[in-house]
Amino acid sequence: MTRRLIRKETRGDLPLLACLAALVLVLTALCAWAPALAGGQEDRALRQRVDAAQSQAPLISLSTTPEVFNTQPPAVDMATLLGAGRTLTKQLGGEAARHVAFNGGGSYDYDQASLLSPRPPGPANTSTQLTVSYLPSARAHLRYVSGHAPADRTPLATAPQIGLSQTIARALGVRVGSRLTLEFAKTPGVQNAPPQAQLLVSGVYRTTASTDGFWTGRETLDQPSRHPQERSAGTVLAVRGLVGLDAADLLAGAGVGGPRVTWQLRADLSGAALDRARALTGPLSHYSADLSAALCQGVDPITNDIACQVGGQTTGPLLLTDFLTPMLAAFTAQDQQARSLATFAVDALAAVTLATTAVAVRLLLRRRQSHLRLQRARGASTARLVLLRCAVAWPVVLTAALLGWAAGRALAPTGTSGSPQPVPAALATTVVALTVPLMTWLAVREPRRPGRLRRSRRKTVVGRRLVLELTVLLAAAAGVVALRSQGPDGILGAVPVLVALAVVLLLLRIYPLVLRLVLRQARRGRGTVGFVGAARAAHDAPATGLALFVLVLTLGTAVFGGLVHRTIDDGLTTGAAWTTGADASATVSGTAASAGTTAPGATTTGIRAAVQRLRILDLAGQADGAAIPQVAVVTVDPRQLAAVAPKSPLAEALQSGLTADSGTPLPSFLSPGLRARERTGGFTTTVVTPGRPPVDLALKPVGTLTAAQLDDPLLGPVTALIPAGTPLLITTADADRLLPQQPSGSTVLLLKGGTPATTEPAALRSAAARALGPLARIRVRSETLDTLRADGLTRGLGTIYTVTSILAALTGLLALALELTLTSDERSRTTSFLRTLGLGGKEAGALHFLQLLPLAVASAAGGTLLGLLEPRLMAGTLDLRQFTGGPAQPALRTDYSLTLALVAGATALILTAAATETLLARRRRLGAVLRLT
Repeated sequence: MTRRLIRKETRGDLPLLACLAALVLVLTALCAWAPALAGGQEDRALRQRVDAAQSQAPLISLSTTPEVFNTQPPAVDMATLLGAGRTLTKQLGGEAARHVAFNGGGSYDYDQASLLSPRPPGPANTSTQLTVSYLPSARAHLRYVSGHAPADRTPLATAPQIGLSQTIARALGVRVGSRLTLEFAKTPGVQNAPPQAQLLVSGVYRTTASTDGFWTGRETLDQPSRHPQERSAGTVLAVRGLVGLDAADLLAGAGVGGPRVTWQLRADLSGAALDRARALTGPLSHYSADLSAALCQGVDPITNDIACQVGGQTTGPLLLTDFLTPMLAAFTAQDQQARSLATFAVDALAAVTLATTAVAVRLLLRRRQSHLRLQRARGASTARLVLLRCAVAWPVVLTAALLGWAAGRALAPTGTSGSPQPVPAALATTVVALTVPLMTWLAVREPRRPGRLRRSRRKTVVGRRLVLELTVLLAAAAGVVALRSQGPDGILGAVPVLVALAVVLLLLRIYPLVLRLVLRQARRGRGTVGFVGAARAAHDAPATGLALFVLVLTLGTAVFGGLVHRTIDDGLTTGAAWTTGADASATVSGTAASAGTTAPGATTTGIRAAVQRLRILDLAGQADGAAIPQVAVVTVDPRQLAAVAPKSPLAEALQSGLTADSGTPLPSFLSPGLRARERTGGFTTTVVTPGRPPVDLALKPVGTLTAAQLDDPLLGPVTALIPAGTPLLITTADADRLLPQQPSGSTVLLLKGGTPATTEPAALRSAAARALGPLARIRVRSETLDTLRADGLTRGLGTIYTVTSILAALTGLLALALELTLTSDERSRTTSFLRTLGLGGKEAGALHFLQLLPLAVASAAGGTLLGLLEPRLMAGTLDLRQFTGGPAQPALRTDYSLTLALVAGATALILTAAATETLLARRRRLGAVLRLT
């Protein structure tokens, strides 16, 4: 082989070599670009989850207790101790320490102290417990209505200052300037009597509404609570107040033991968030041990516990709280499911590309068929012909691979957790490159000598085909079974391709049979066009298998992707409705009456509202007296629920079952689990509220909640407050008049806007804050839906299916064009022969149309069947609930508009090819027609 011969062969095959180069370029570019893009979407998803969690509470925190009695007099320098927390991240190591930032200046909390004076007004409280806290992050969420915030540097010879909420100040009967005398717990081994200290009320504040969930878990800063006195009769009033920075220094001087000091660490996951989180979780697993080894060397002589040195001060052991690692584990499971779904689309694209490569090489060899026969007749060996084809194709393939890799690297986003994958790129290039010599060898190899019996050879061919088909069908069935039993992985992700191949094999078996039936009917009809068209289609049916496979797989992948996208989109809407219950919902702790709304069913702002109150009670069966602890009892007004959600099955059932009878026993609906534990009879419960007489309540079951009613969005906000598996009982709001208000439990307010103006988030938030106060946690359905749709995993999955569907469609278009070009000679020869016998132009166009129509019908039917069949076969592994946030697995929703558009597009494409062939045939002159015949 000379360079001149290679250049000559290259110029003759240039169009098809360009097709191969385009395929390789796209594959290698995707291997370089797609992983980086997917990594960026994963980073975004993880960052969204971590930022949302850190806005409510720290994911990583360190805590310790300073030892104040190791000096005389007892002392602590709280400003230095809190500032020393910034140095604690050094023990994480250089790389991990850069991913953690010190959040704020730290905080501290004392154990509850007894309030000796003044005595709260009213005879209901036998004692009062006050928790003293320093929480600088709360200042942005408070507004002082009288006085000022506690000073961080208390003036000399004055008592430490404390700030109280309006509600707590009213409960204690104090105002600005009042002095509180507290008795703290004594330190064993150091003190014989509990130390006492005075605090000066410097200001009274009012909490402000927060959209970041700051008040979740901090309601005691605004509302007092009551609980029974331990080991004696009576009621304890529990309150909490805020002090300044140096309050701990002054309290230590008064002999009060050290508080619990907490440093909050904020994970910085900017950039490659997933890589940073993984790099951080390793050091976090032994961070506590590293801190103890570096800072804790001795034993405290008073407590006999480990003594540590932080900022030059002696403290107790350092305790680490890590919520980042469990969050990363949960995200990894979600990410793995997203990757599995993406694998189906990627494998389908790879299969379509490989089939297109085979079609391109077949056409290349068909164009060179006469030339190859001539070279073979002149004595060229099989190896020489194969090497000649490789010498022509391999430089083009290699150059295209390098260019595609460079282009993908240039377009790939930087700074993400994903990185270009050279191994898949090299594997794709190798497969395309090896396709050329393999198919060349099959085309130019020496044929076997004819056997004795022609029938035996035919039986051998039929037997081989049967073995191949059975192998594919068994492999597809085994893959589906494995996929449903153990879930998708890198290998089982190719199961949809096997299913597509099985569908094509079935079509190739049914396709000729149907055409023979059509041919039998056409033979009886008048005219020859229908008969000849059906005969040619039946004759070409086996040869169109590769084109049929490409079309079926392309359509199936697009239909499958549309189904996943539609299912997730509808599931997001259901998930947002489940999270909020209505247009908006507000949740506060306690079962107190909603402020500012006397009739929640019809508020003055044009926003309909419904109140649900949740209590955790212990029930007893009336039939056998069996105790059923920890039952979630929800009180509702069915009329309010019907006003908020008129079409709700739950509201309809409750409105018909929970009558307006205000007497007892109260009608109630039960969850199936609670009904199974008490099949006959009702329930009784005794509710004990500190400072009030016990209340006996009787409940009469009138119905059992169905699965659809339990999944009703009206129960979404309440269900989120209940541990999974907790028995549920819903009764009428008349129970609220019998039961006293309690600080435990929760109150949920559902809001429904009546006009477009009242459905705006600002209007809903304002109405919720007026009803339940600034501590309410408010969720708006439109905002929740936007947050769910903006999730990185959901958007990334949609992007992958969109890109792969477009590329598969373009690749399938190329494969179809090449396949039609490959088989056009036979169709043109038939048409030309008939034209010499007097066939007209319109009849020739109809003949072209009839020859390609069966392929269009078969591909449309097979692609639609595949796209609808695959999700049902993989129902056990197609878990989309984590992407939607709903109560259950979302029902599969077929995007019929997309399916019809894809089928119409594929059919139009084939018919356009028929029209093009007809147009070209009309332009041929008589000489060209005679040459073709």
